[in-house]
Amino acid sequence: MFLGLFAGCFGRREPRELLRVYVQGQLSDVHRKTAEGIALRFGEAPRTLQRFLESIKWDEEKFLDRCQQIVAQEHAHPEAIGVVDESGTPKSGDDTVGVARQWNGNRGKVDNCVVGVHLSYAAPGFQCLLASGLFLPEDWANDPVRRKKLRSRGGGVSHEAADRPGAHRSRVGQRQQTFVAEVPVDFHGWVEKPKILRSGPKNSKKRGRAKKYPRLARRRPSCGVRNLVKYSPVFREKSWQRYRIKDTDKGPEVWEVKWSVERCFRVAKDELGIDHYQVRGWRCLHRHFYLTQASYLFCARIRQQYDTPGRRSEARRAPQTIRG
Repeated sequence: MFLGLFAGCFGRREPRELLRVYVQGQLSDVHRKTAEGIALRFGEAPRTLQRFLESIKWDEEKFLDRCQQIVAQEHAHPEAIGVVDESGTPKSGDDTVGVARQWNGNRGKVDNCVVGVHLSYAAPGFQCLLASGLFLPEDWANDPVRRKKLRSRGGGVSHEAADRPGAHRSRVGQRQQTFVAEVPVDFHGWVEKPKILRSGPKNSKKRGRAKKYPRLARRRPSCGVRNLVKYSPVFREKSWQRYRIKDTDKGPEVWEVKWSVERCFRVAKDELGIDHYQVRGWRCLHRHFYLTQASYLFCARIRQQYDTPGRRSEARRAPQTIRG
């Protein structure tokens, strides 16, 4: 039983049963997969399911760890990668934690929204969401009144504003991890990291304008990303994949991508309702994220069973069930 894998995250029977209701609701055809919508479909009191996200005691951090352990133990692959990307959800008002006028990539404009940052796991024949977190704008991080409200809603959890993407990439590079980063097409850079001088030669007697540091050790022309897309042999060998992201007033929006994170977002939003939440606090929002990851993991495991040659008949004989 799939949900039985998470039994250690719940101390009592009530939250375990509410877990089953919530995941079953996300996997169902309920149009708006809010706590209220799911509760009404499956005969649960809406306030009870809302309290499941807000205040009923269960260990959401252990729940997240268990999701990741399952992926690491049962779905590891030498060609697997993690893809980090953001996804905005429009919100009215200013009470939802993290809401601000900020860039909403889904709408392609600055909007009043909440932005979630998600890590998707992609391997041949398998993909899922591995971690999710809320982007905390500087206006929230630097406002003592809002931070006090955040602590009261978050159960004492400490929070930090996300830093600049460049700083994150620098830290990942220092850890000797291979990574891929999204950059604009007019961005210029180098295929190989150039040598950087941090200071000038000691005891230099040259006169004239002082040179600024850090600086390139020698002039090396940079190349635009647009040209790399066209002429880089490694990049050209990988085929583009078309994904229908959403419907707009001008018709369907279709992206051509070489990574699977956009497909993850589409499934999480269209099928599981990761953006259907009607909660405002830090803890309940992250609980909703983690529960959606478990629902996605269940779907991914079922799909892998039916898509893997030689395992389809076995999957039909012994399909996974949700009940824990």
